[in-house]
Amino acid sequence: QMRPNTTSGLDVALCASCDRCRSRKTKCDGVRPCSNCTANYLKKNRLDSIKHIDPKLFNCVYSPAKRRGPVPGKAGQVRKADAMEQTGKRNGNLLDLGITGVEGNDMMMSPQAQLASLGVGPSGAFGSDSSVVSHSADKGGNGASAIHHHFLPQQSNLGRLGMHTSRSPVGPAVNVTGINTTSQEMNFLQQQIQLQQQQIAYDQMMKKMRPSAPNDSIMSNSFTRPEKLPELTNNIGLAKSVTQHLSLLEKSSIDGNRLRSYYELSIDGLNRLPPIPSDEEYCLCLGGSMNPSMLPRFDLAALRAARFAEIALGALVNDQESLALELSNATVTCLRQCVEDPVHPTCVYDVARAYYLHGLFRCYRGDLVRYFKYRRVCLTHLSQTDSVQGIDAFLAAISFHDSWAYMMYNANEDALPPIDDTIPPLSSDCDAEPTTAAETKYKTSTNPRAVINAYKNQMWMQGAPPVFINNEAPPLCRCLDALACAVRSCCDKANNRFNGTSKDTEMRGNNEAVSKSVTTLAVTANENELACRNMVLSAFTLLQQHESHSFNIDKNQGYHLIISAMDAFVEGGDEEEAGGLSDSQIQSLLFVCNTIIEHPYLLFQPGPTYHIVSNSAILLCHLLNGLHSNRDLSGKDLGDLEIALFDTVLDTFLSVRKILNIHSAKLPVNLRCHGIPRPNLSKGVPNEESGPFIDLGCTIMCNVRGCQSFVLMGCSPYVASERGQDASSIQLKKDLSMIVEIRENGGTCMEGPLQSELSDLRTELDVDDDSLLNALSRIISS
Repeated sequence: QMRPNTTSGLDVALCASCDRCRSRKTKCDGVRPCSNCTANYLKKNRLDSIKHIDPKLFNCVYSPAKRRGPVPGKAGQVRKADAMEQTGKRNGNLLDLGITGVEGNDMMMSPQAQLASLGVGPSGAFGSDSSVVSHSADKGGNGASAIHHHFLPQQSNLGRLGMHTSRSPVGPAVNVTGINTTSQEMNFLQQQIQLQQQQIAYDQMMKKMRPSAPNDSIMSNSFTRPEKLPELTNNIGLAKSVTQHLSLLEKSSIDGNRLRSYYELSIDGLNRLPPIPSDEEYCLCLGGSMNPSMLPRFDLAALRAARFAEIALGALVNDQESLALELSNATVTCLRQCVEDPVHPTCVYDVARAYYLHGLFRCYRGDLVRYFKYRRVCLTHLSQTDSVQGIDAFLAAISFHDSWAYMMYNANEDALPPIDDTIPPLSSDCDAEPTTAAETKYKTSTNPRAVINAYKNQMWMQGAPPVFINNEAPPLCRCLDALACAVRSCCDKANNRFNGTSKDTEMRGNNEAVSKSVTTLAVTANENELACRNMVLSAFTLLQQHESHSFNIDKNQGYHLIISAMDAFVEGGDEEEAGGLSDSQIQSLLFVCNTIIEHPYLLFQPGPTYHIVSNSAILLCHLLNGLHSNRDLSGKDLGDLEIALFDTVLDTFLSVRKILNIHSAKLPVNLRCHGIPRPNLSKGVPNEESGPFIDLGCTIMCNVRGCQSFVLMGCSPYVASERGQDASSIQLKKDLSMIVEIRENGGTCMEGPLQSELSDLRTELDVDDDSLLNALSRIISS
């Protein structure tokens, strides 16, 4: 490029790239300011547009060109005198023909040569010098002359046809001998010259884009190397784990769309997070004249990390463990690329999503320590965002999966992994004053930033559900947060029942206050609104409200499954009926199991969905045992209705037990729920002389106390607490110790065989995770 020198009045040749792009070795578009400097300025100042901004503030400087050879910029504009002297001898013949400025593959024709290419000689007659040019082209040795040799016959024919026809724009101003005598005819020649140059440029561009045939000319073969330039430009600096799976991120990829559909049908069917924007949609959010090729690599890596995290979970749902590990490793690689430099504020939500989904992947792999670490990093990024679309859905999704972690650790904060030294907790300086009546009543802020920074929510969400009490949040988000609060409340009931016999009695004898969880205190203070049964009813009402205003084809099967199961769990039942279950409970339990039989991928939903279905199957065991024990000693069969009910429940139980066993074999041992025993189908004397139809004493019991209550008492811990079965607490502890011993002796048989070919992938993922978490710890701490 030639830029004026304002001090000396001379033109100074400047570099084609600015100083910043040259130092970073990135592609520069040559504009002042260039796209990279513009994106960097927008990112640092958190702006969305460059309107009314002084260009000097972008610090986009073009230094004078100092290298030898042709001046950077448009080829053929300026040439140095010494370069012309050195190449004068080599291009002497071409200069005689009127072709000047030959340098590599670039060329510039003099007017005489341009006229000759159209068949017009120095005297103005057509065809006088065309043979000379053709002879030079045939002589070979230069790529530029080869191009002219390829196009001169066509262009000269066009020129003759345009000069000898009466329908040409020039008109009949050419005589019979072909002599050009008017200025309009010269204009026509100039148009033909422009057409020729455009044709040459177009053909050169097409040869760069398509492979050359074996019998192409020498000039065609010279353009075979630039074919891969676009791919190299887009994938420069990327690791192999990323580049080999980049095709799965394309919208036209069938395999990528298949993996994404598994994710959307299982995990995102419950979370309902906003879709990840495409590169074009993200450029529109930034504003200006941005296009995907101008995106900074940090923002592009953040978007790719979120997309890789989604399809990695989809591969895990589809039981493609090897591919899932490779995609998860690609997620970590992309996150490491954007961890050092801050991304644009518009992209922070997707970065937080990538960390959460990757933490969810590690959670499904049984690594709860890394889940809590990535969860906190996710909250750190969310705390940097203001009110953005989808923040309520994100908080509700985190809250519901936290309720599962709340169950797994039995609400014991002392048992949580110590991660404060690695990932420091967020500062709680964002406590806002209550602005609504709901915030004042529940003593909980609904401001997303205040919820994220609250000290009680650093490891898991607890207390009053903030999204549920926010009337401005979407109904589906409020529904999910209400279900999370109901699960935590049931878990607290189970913990109070198992710990209440000894610890509470001792503390009451010493006049000490019994410690209660934050959720228990919030529910106790607002019993009419936050009780477990009321929360389930509110969740069902909110789901109906959402479905009445939405016109999509989604049936919200995951939500209906959880609400139906929780409704059966919190109902008191009928102790006089078989199994102690009422008709409505039986219908709800059958609906839950039949839904899983039709859609097994729902077991991969985040949160306690898998444990909820397992406990529903346990209640069906109690129902079958109750129906089986109703026969009298004389061996009289059941009534027709009871037989039909028994057959229906037995068929459902056998099917859902098979699906649960298959799903359990895919999970780590520490994440598995009950190992449900098979029924005893042998005939014998009922009741007294034979054992139960399904011997639950052989159950490999889950470590979660809330789940143990279903096996030991045949009901949920919420119902058991209401019944007040204090007299059986000692017997419960004996049964618990016996079944736990059975679990320790027979639990190892449930482990699936480890695949040796996946050990390297797992080790590689662990090493990359540790490297990423160390970098995050250093950045967050500073």
